Amino acid sequence: MNERRPVALVTGASRGIGRGIAVDLAKCGYDLVVNFIHNTQAAQEVQGEIERLGSRCLTIQADISKSQDRERLEEESVEKMSRIDLLVNNAGIAPRVREDILHTSETSYDEVLATNLKGPYFLTQAVARRMIELKQSGTIDTPRIVFITSISAYAVSRTRGEYCISKAGLAMTAQIFAVRLAEFGIPVFEVRPGIILTDMVAKVREVYDRRIKEGLVPQGRWGYPSDVGSAVAAIAQGFFDFSTGQVIEVGGGFSMREL
Repeated sequence: MNERRPVALVTGASRGIGRGIAVDLAKCGYDLVVNFIHNTQAAQEVQGEIERLGSRCLTIQADISKSQDRERLEEESVEKMSRIDLLVNNAGIAPRVREDILHTSETSYDEVLATNLKGPYFLTQAVARRMIELKQSGTIDTPRIVFITSISAYAVSRTRGEYCISKAGLAMTAQIFAVRLAEFGIPVFEVRPGIILTDMVAKVREVYDRRIKEGLVPQGRWGYPSDVGSAVAAIAQGFFDFSTGQVIEVGGGFSMREL
């Protein structure tokens, strides 16, 4: 077992964007901790793919919205992998039902914010403290943290208000941690995916197929998990270490305005 290889903890990594990130990190020399909640089979499939690439992979079931699960996730990752060099806060959920903001329930609001904002905030707090210890002891050299947000951090969806608020809050969370951790040499980044083809958007795929064709995305196509994975892999390899706090949008030019 080579404990000198860097280790990345990726939350929500059993499918979708998280899976794409985990696989790309394995390709660039990272061992992985794949966090998941329910889909054990999907997590095992990702583990097999990562191990075929020559990397170690540990799967840990944990719900980051729960404090005891976050604590166990952080502790077990270090106990079994000896280190955490990279934290990728990817886990996130959409509302169970898309409802106009005039009818959004407190239950939906609380559920989305607990997973998408509260969970990453406090997991990062715990992992950052551990990274400082590991760096000061000489176990790791350059720890890094990435928050996966969304263009919904600034693009309004009137039927997904709680989701937009959670991603806007997560964008500010990335900024706060970037400032706080700069003195410890821990760069923090926000990667902001656009319209990415995952099972999260399966119910509205036809709508976005049409809107992309009509010009919603200047580059004229869906994004894929591998597009986000490539951005995170670049960060993981240190290409942007003097750019802490920066936002990398992976959206095919969605944010551009044209007169």
